[in-house]
Parts: sequence; C-alpha cells; structure tokens
Amino acid sequence: MAIMTYVDAIRDAQRQEMLRDPDVFLAGEDIALMGSSFGQTAGLADEFGSGRVLDTPISEGQIVSLGVGAAAMGLRPVLSLDFCDFLGCCFDEILNQAAKMSYMLNGQTSIPLVIRANLGGEIGAAAQHSQCLEALFTHLPGLKVVASSGPRLAKGLLSQAIRDNNPVMCFEHKGLNGISEEVPQGEFTVPFGKAEIKKEGKDVTILSWSKMLRKCVDVAEQLEKERIDAEVIDLVSLYPLDMDAILASVEKTGRIVIAHESVETGGFGGEIAARLADEAFDFLDAPIKRVGSPFTPVPFSAALERNYQPNEEKIIAAVKSLFA
Repeated sequence: MAIMTYVDAIRDAQRQEMLRDPDVFLAGEDIALMGSSFGQTAGLADEFGSGRVLDTPISEGQIVSLGVGAAAMGLRPVLSLDFCDFLGCCFDEILNQAAKMSYMLNGQTSIPLVIRANLGGEIGAAAQHSQCLEALFTHLPGLKVVASSGPRLAKGLLSQAIRDNNPVMCFEHKGLNGISEEVPQGEFTVPFGKAEIKKEGKDVTILSWSKMLRKCVDVAEQLEKERIDAEVIDLVSLYPLDMDAILASVEKTGRIVIAHESVETGGFGGEIAARLADEAFDFLDAPIKRVGSPFTPVPFSAALERNYQPNEEKIIAAVKSLFA
C-alpha cells in the first residue's frame, strides 16, 4: 500500500495498464506536453513516448472518433476529457457509435474504450465547467458508467475499465484531486456492479457516489451523536447497478436517503427511487428521500455555489424528516 492523492491514483492506474498491455494508449487535449489540466497524465509521455500518449486538437468529437475507430481495430484507447460539460460536443460519437457499434455488428467487434471525464463543482468554474452529467449516460444502452469517491476506487475502477471490452465512462470529481488515502501498489482492479458499505447501520440507509459520498460519511458521524445509526453505501458503479446491495440495506433499515451533486430533476437518484418503489415497497417505513442540486445552472459566485450544492445540513434534514 502507498499513500496517493486522487490525481496520483488515476495516473498510476494508466501507467500500470500501459505497462501491462502495449495496446493501451492515451489521447486527449494537452495530456502529453502539460500532463493534462489537473496532472493525471504527468510524466507518462516521457515514459511511454508520443506514440502512446497523444496530444489532440481541441475537438472532443475528433478525440472520441479516434478512440472508437482505434478500439474497433483492437487497441484500448483511454480518452481524457478535462470537463464532462463538453461531452455534448461528442455526444453522437458516444451515443450512436461507441455504445451501439458492437450490437450493430452482431458482436463481430468489441469497443474497449474508456472515456475519462471530470465532473463537479467546488472550484468556482461556473456553469459550463461544474456540472455533474453522469445520469445522462446511464440512459444509453451499451455503456458502463462508474464514478469514484476517492483514490483507491479511482485507481481500481479505471484499471478495470481499461481491461473491459465495452465502452466505459469513468467520471472523476475535480474536488477530490487533493484527497489522499492508502491505495494498493502495482496492478489493482475494483469490480463493476458491486457497491461498498462504508459504514454499517440499522436506522436509515444513505446512498451516494463520487464526492457526495464523503459528505454522507460525515453526516453519518454527526447523526451518531443524535442516536441515529446510518448505513452509508457507495454505489461505485451506476451501470451495472448493484441493486441487491441497495435492497438488502433498505430491508434492514426501512428508510433511505439518496444524495447526489447533480440536479435532482432527472438525476440518477430518481431511477434508484423508482426501482425501490417497485421492488422494496413492503420494506419501507417512510418515503424515499432524494437530495440533489436545484434545477438551475451552477452559479459562479462562491457563496452561491456553496448554497447551490447539497451539503451535510441538507442531508441531515432529509434523514431527520424520515423519523418525524
């Protein structure tokens, strides 16, 4: 084990997979010369050369088109998009090409493609650089979608994604970049479709992913002082979804709060709530609660952004409402 930051863990995952498999290559804007906007590829061009770490034009459509074609020919591209907000510029390439090609060719080719995209606020980057858009991609058959909540998961999920024979959207939160924790050294993977229980409890389930998960852990510690024993679950991957773990927790606690940074309207929490209403109605002792951001663009003002985002107080209020 070694202490790694979130950025270090992402860089190490790419390095380990490039050492393991010569078909793995990286492509994106400023990833070679600059090491990317947040440093996740720093030094990799020096180690592996310009043939495997490619600086691309500022064109997300071209980047993903390059990746889809390379993947269809047997390579394993890892594409870097600094901000998930610009996935709209390559949406057709993801929606109609990456996600559908293997199906339309009757499985004659696979698309082992990884798209890394930074999401989230908290750095004052305003409406076009602060969104959480992971829910959009859970609606697209053919894609896998993961969102890491810390360095260990960032490394393990990215390594697993690179080895997967399907296109995977790896969402990384900008607000986690400086967080450090113990991470396994060398090759390390985390399976998709298996949620992690971060804290066991018996009174209420709090479910989240990405950076919001860390706020939920803090919330659980605060609730203990008020004799509310919360179970905290990190979803880890949105698709495939570990519904079994969610159902088992709700059957035990009878209550659930789903918290995410993305806007509440149309957020992935709504999909989970719908499944719970269908599959866990008899277990529930209170309504399903969701906590998300309001249906408005992310504000630039630091004070407004803090008020905009779900925080510990809002999650605590949602939990307490279930016991009223």
